[in-house]
Amino acid sequence: QVQLVESGGGLVQPGGSLRLSCAASGSIFSINDMGWYRQAPGKQRELVTVITRGGRTNDADSVKGRFTISRDNAKNTVYLQMNSLKPEDTAVYYCNAAVRRIAGGTLYNYWGQGTQVTVSS
Repeated sequence: QVQLVESGGGLVQPGGSLRLSCAASGSIFSINDMGWYRQAPGKQRELVTVITRGGRTNDADSVKGRFTISRDNAKNTVYLQMNSLKPEDTAVYYCNAAVRRIAGGTLYNYWGQGTQVTVSS
């Protein structure tokens, strides 16, 4: 099996910064795309940003210029640096990874348990 464990959430004032981390472990041959999603109360889960294994990124318009995704392939870890945070960024943030468990095998989609980010004064 594969586990994704997130860390780094918390309470921050508007304009502040937080850094989320997500480490994947278990039966992993390789990881393709890794990404961050978020879900605010009463809303659907939405894509925040995604990064390919080669480092190409795709950000939601709402976070462009404020959030930066990065990854360490050797550590199977993805990061989300969040700057200039706004109250509307408040949500549970979920890590996602597309994992191949054996060479040439099927890609499986895994999710972390979620970490709460609250932006409030």
